[in-house]
Amino acid sequence: MLELRNITKRFGNVLANDRVSIVVRPGSIHAIVGENGAGKSTAMKIAYGFYRADSGEILVGGKPQPIQTPHDAITLGIGMVHQHFMLVETMTVAENIVLGAEPGNATTLDLRRAAKRISSLSEEFHLAIDPDALIETLSVGQQQRVELLKALYREARILILDEPTAVLTPQEVEEFFQILRRMREQGKAVIIITHKLDEVLAISDDVTVMRDGRVVGQRKTADTNAAELARLMVGREVLLRVEKKPATPGRGVLSVRDLSMKGRLRGVSLEVRSGEIVGIAGVEGNGQTELIEALAGLVNGRDLRGKVEFEGKDISTLTARARKELGIAHVPEDRHRRGLLLDSSLAENSILGVHYRQPATRGGIMLDVPGIRARAQQLIQDFDVRPANSDLPARALSGGNQQKLIIGREFGLPPKLLLVSQPTRGVDIGAIEFIHRKLVALRDAGCAVLLVSAELEEVTALADRLLVIYDGRIAGELDPARATKEEVGLMMTGGVSA
Repeated sequence: MLELRNITKRFGNVLANDRVSIVVRPGSIHAIVGENGAGKSTAMKIAYGFYRADSGEILVGGKPQPIQTPHDAITLGIGMVHQHFMLVETMTVAENIVLGAEPGNATTLDLRRAAKRISSLSEEFHLAIDPDALIETLSVGQQQRVELLKALYREARILILDEPTAVLTPQEVEEFFQILRRMREQGKAVIIITHKLDEVLAISDDVTVMRDGRVVGQRKTADTNAAELARLMVGREVLLRVEKKPATPGRGVLSVRDLSMKGRLRGVSLEVRSGEIVGIAGVEGNGQTELIEALAGLVNGRDLRGKVEFEGKDISTLTARARKELGIAHVPEDRHRRGLLLDSSLAENSILGVHYRQPATRGGIMLDVPGIRARAQQLIQDFDVRPANSDLPARALSGGNQQKLIIGREFGLPPKLLLVSQPTRGVDIGAIEFIHRKLVALRDAGCAVLLVSAELEEVTALADRLLVIYDGRIAGELDPARATKEEVGLMMTGGVSA
């Protein structure tokens, strides 16, 4: 149904795709896996017309097609849901979905008809999206669903999904897989770019493995396993579990008492001690994002009630800068909106939040540009950010490498308290292993860590204590070593409190 033949693509000196060939059969789900920066998304963006290949050809239905723009791809029945959303935040869901495929004409734009169809699709696929909602008011997970609706609205026969389950709960993932299986039964081709090997094995028929811009393996999914795929992806044996010794918690670092925020948080109380990781599990939209941002000082204090103490000091009214000065680091959920200046260099991004003081400045007046660049290169080396060029704009990095840059910057404070939200969202298996190891090392060095993750396996593997949040409240605390996925899932949906 879709074939890439010897696709080669360069971005300056970076060889993103090196003679990549992939064949996708009709009526199949085809997974493409590889480390961040392996060239997966680039190859699929070429198939979608977002980029143009330097050489090679694309065949659709067995016929060569000169796909030069996304409009060409859409005309051929190819749809794509990008990892980094392509949405206009000041427009509504319906306006975003019909953009470029407006019903009616310039004088009779029929948004009501479009909204009706969008509502029907949303109901059919259990996406729960209001066509009249503004994009800027939606959570990351809801925006992902809008992107999916956009492709479904255009009746794609070949659907390319870049990290489609990164913002879904386990229950939503299974519902989503049912949707994909129905599409497969209809003869459509679904291509999933992912790093989640358990999902690859559960849903796909074929899998292509990429590394360093090349295809290094192609397998029938039934004939392979997670260990082989991980080895092909990374080029070495990969530890598929978190290794950590028991925590040795020390003094109390963070104390939250009855923290409330209208419509979001309802009397949240918790404590985090030095040398421990406290995990928070919950279905997205239940207050965990607001909790982390409130603790980081990103929420207007007038909107909050309750008390937040850091090392015994009331910090409820302190600014984000003042909290960072005390040693509170923050790895945000949305790395684009909160974590990076995408058009600034890696060196410039490496000093965000500490740009006004040493060692980023000389005497607090002038930026120490050579020193900033040298420290950025050290961060890039220590956290394996690729490409290893501090002058590149952050926009040039893959999602996983952007995440490693943010984590390296925040770890460099060094922090006494780390607030970390979705640390491995959209990150490949090699980078996940790396980030997990760094989080455990930070804990072992005496840092207090408050971790929010939508990945149940991740939060239960990393956490020393596990809290579950539901409807803006802490529903209970569980021992992550003993709790089952069913117990946690039930609490996450308000079924029971511990």
